[in-house]
Amino acid sequence: MEQSFDVIVIGAGHAGCEAAHAAAQIGARTLLITMDMNKIAQMSCNPAVGGIAKGQIVREIDALGGAMGHVTDATTIQFRMLNRSKGPAMWSPRAQCDRGKFIWAWREVLENTPNLHIWQDQVRRLLVDSVPVSSAPDGPTPGVGEGLAFATPPFATHPTKTAVGVETYLGMTFRAKSIILTAGTFLNGLMHIGRVKLPGGRCAEPPSLELAESIAQHGIRVARMKTGTPVRIDARSVDFSLMTEQPGDTDGRRFSFFTESSSLSPSFSSTPSPASPTIGCKAYSPSQPLSQLPCFITYTNEAVHARLRAGLPDSPLYNGQIQSIGPRYCPSIETKLVTFPDKDQHQLFLEPEGTSTNEYYLNGFSSSLPIDVQIEALKLIPAFRNLEIFRPGYAIEYDFFDPTQLHHSLESRVISGLYLAGQVNGTTGYEEAAGQGLLAGINAARHCTGQEPLVLKRDEAYIGVLIDDLVCKGVDEPYRMFTSRAEYRILLRQDNADARLTELGHRMGVATNDRLEHYLKKKKEVERIIRFAEEYSVKMNDVNGLLESLGTAPLTRGCKLMELLGRPQLTFQNLSPALPRLRELLASVTNRQEEITEAAEIEIKYKGYIMREVEQAQKMHRLEDIRIRGRFDYSSLQSISTEGRQKLVKHDPETLAQASRIPGVSPSDINVLLVLLGR
Repeated sequence: MEQSFDVIVIGAGHAGCEAAHAAAQIGARTLLITMDMNKIAQMSCNPAVGGIAKGQIVREIDALGGAMGHVTDATTIQFRMLNRSKGPAMWSPRAQCDRGKFIWAWREVLENTPNLHIWQDQVRRLLVDSVPVSSAPDGPTPGVGEGLAFATPPFATHPTKTAVGVETYLGMTFRAKSIILTAGTFLNGLMHIGRVKLPGGRCAEPPSLELAESIAQHGIRVARMKTGTPVRIDARSVDFSLMTEQPGDTDGRRFSFFTESSSLSPSFSSTPSPASPTIGCKAYSPSQPLSQLPCFITYTNEAVHARLRAGLPDSPLYNGQIQSIGPRYCPSIETKLVTFPDKDQHQLFLEPEGTSTNEYYLNGFSSSLPIDVQIEALKLIPAFRNLEIFRPGYAIEYDFFDPTQLHHSLESRVISGLYLAGQVNGTTGYEEAAGQGLLAGINAARHCTGQEPLVLKRDEAYIGVLIDDLVCKGVDEPYRMFTSRAEYRILLRQDNADARLTELGHRMGVATNDRLEHYLKKKKEVERIIRFAEEYSVKMNDVNGLLESLGTAPLTRGCKLMELLGRPQLTFQNLSPALPRLRELLASVTNRQEEITEAAEIEIKYKGYIMREVEQAQKMHRLEDIRIRGRFDYSSLQSISTEGRQKLVKHDPETLAQASRIPGVSPSDINVLLVLLGR
């Protein structure tokens, strides 16, 4: 049996859900294929969303019109704003979610998204048509699962092949103009618990055994990565009195800028025009939040470490059973012991999986050691002396594809119409996957009507930083987003994601009219408050007593309120008792007062830093505007370093700015290219 769609999405993890939702929102007739409809948006590891830099990505997804922030708010059981002791560029929201309700809330969104169809099945093969283009890639076909040393045949600037559909194990053939692959850890997935090896893409779920090969045979490079997950603990066996309780924030913050029901589904045309049928997470509305639950903190000890060390000969990481590379910044407990042998304890977080389950997640104890070693070691922690578990931790190896073979649109440079998003690009994390999925969904839908793709710049979004890093630098370990990866992080704050991206999301047809109107109201109020601060004169006698009580120097002359707010000790709120007109202004902001006043205050306090980064970004944009693809035969440029020539040939960057971010291409190499361009 054969059916046709505009866009097909393979896999319903976090990347696949956002991709399918975005493509359908724009109006593309979209098919989402998943092995199990009861595992849509499954949180394979910790049921938590956000964290350092990851929280910024979720707010960007929400600002663009994605659903992850809304679903998270609907299923949150603990919310915290991390790094509040630092500047606002470092603030990062994080939410612990109810795992089961998260799945059903996402499923409710998808099943009520116009233009979106869901099919439960497994994809066996990608269907590809060849087109007669002279610049066909040559060189050997790369193997599957051969580690991170990619085979490096050159690939064509103009693909010679086009993705046209998929075949499934149930015998279905689905054809489409765009295919999005978001298969996560399922491609030739192999799980490890001690010396036990089990095929699987996730615990108790089968791997995808043929799909990676059907893609690799066309010249897309494939390698292997590893990740892992901790033991799941039965709360009835834990002595919580021996642990430190960690409550969440109580100030009512959320991920989504737009907490009302989302109005979704613009028409599919060259000029999207959002309409307004309403969908949302009716079963788990943010207006009726779930019970908030605490997390708990405990520590390993020397006895725990001794038992774990005794088990290292049976660890797949150290006995040669696993050859692939795991995430540097989320190491297993055995890796911590080997890397930090001088530490006598490691912090562990016991985190709830939901409001109606006894299952808890032990953050910080990811492991692939044998089951008996994991249990015996944990029982040496006082709070776990009577420990019972639901399942052990395990490691999983899986195939991924070289992301340097992608355009910044996430379309393959080898197979036209094929988009890749999520862990298949060598990333780790729900948020990184969802951000890629959203962009892939937008661009796959735009591809269907011949529109230019959306490419986010590094000064526009963390999602732009993520994709640019993948395409320009590639990966040699699972990629995880950090604030330190963004050179413009003062511009890319979590509080201003709507200001950066909502209007863009509306133009793309993903963010709806209601979302745009919601943001524009906020924008107007923020501008009104800033304008007041610029114009309002503060007299010494009005505030000096208050200033001294707040630990800051009194005024020696009158000044504008904006100047006064530059002091770190001062805010709109603590100044308002001395300034009646300011009190009146704040009282007039009747909706989202805290969010709006905080946004205005940050813009005022950090104006100088913000302007400096804007100027730096504008300088880099000049290099972004210089297109170099197809203008040089890099192999013949003897004035460029040998490594620079090799990297430029391999990556074939679109612009001079992209070339400058390729590891091994030096500033002097860039200067040579500028001279050759006559600049």
